[in-house]
Amino acid sequence: MKKIRVLIVDDHAVLRAGLRTLLNLQPDMEVVGEAAEGLEALEKTKRLEPEVVLMDISLPGMEGLEATKELKRTHPNVKVLILTMHEDRRFLYPALKAGASGYVVKRAADTELIDAIRAVSRGDAFLHPSVARIVVEDHVEQGLSDREREVLRLIAEGRTYKEMAELLAVSVKTIESYRERIKEKLNLHSRAELVRYALEKGLLRPRS
Repeated sequence: MKKIRVLIVDDHAVLRAGLRTLLNLQPDMEVVGEAAEGLEALEKTKRLEPEVVLMDISLPGMEGLEATKELKRTHPNVKVLILTMHEDRRFLYPALKAGASGYVVKRAADTELIDAIRAVSRGDAFLHPSVARIVVEDHVEQGLSDREREVLRLIAEGRTYKEMAELLAVSVKTIESYRERIKEKLNLHSRAELVRYALEKGLLRPRS
């Protein structure tokens, strides 16, 4: 059986040792090397020719996303699987943009990492459920019109319906219609939920 060649990139030696043991127990996987930072990962990818690189984001020197981007530039056929503690869009989208084929959070490494490595090695993508949900939510959010997003932001700012109507030069009834459409599209049921959603999505901005 041809084994999937894996390079582990993480600055914690204990974690690397645990991952090495876990992966080498799999009949179809082989850890061919380890690296503790980005530049070392690039050098060992060139020398050891792994098929899959497990890449942490928080690394000394060249950090993981920069290393991922450079690795994909120099070795486009190598699959990069991000393995990180970060579960938010601030890191997810930059990782995917850098060329990563998958994103797994460390707390789920014991249950999902094996499947993730197999998936990316055969050319599929793999996202941990918590970050996959972010992608789905953002896709839903994109279903809002520009005006609906503006109304959502004003709701989150605590504006009254009368204030919103004046700011947008529409009637209060129109604002209420926007509110109900937003709630329906986002499957939210109260003003508090709308405010929380807007905060989580970073839709609030300083007032001018």
